Amino acid sequence: MRARIYQPARNAMQSGQAKTKLWHLDFLQADARNLDPLMGWTGTDDTQAQVRLKFDSREAAEAFAKARGLDYTVTEGHKRKVNIRPMGYGENFATNRRANWTH
Repeated sequence: MRARIYQPARNAMQSGQAKTKLWHLDFLQADARNLDPLMGWTGTDDTQAQVRLKFDSREAAEAFAKARGLDYTVTEGHKRKVNIRPMGYGENFATNRRANWTH
């Protein structure tokens, strides 16, 4: 079986880094999906594709995959490049702003 080890990106609705510290191991789909002729729904007999395991570190996820004899690939996530300085609402109206305040 093939697996993918990755660190998930943050949700577009998140401003913080919650739920991006864990490493996930997903099993890749082994069989093609089949189409139900009556209803038109897609389905598969492969239940491993529904399994997602979470690990605290990349090494733990790789050790799990090696112990089970899984063929896996590791995908590195992108890191934030800028540090955002926390500001208060009142700083929008400060007299020593670097940029012009447009309204």
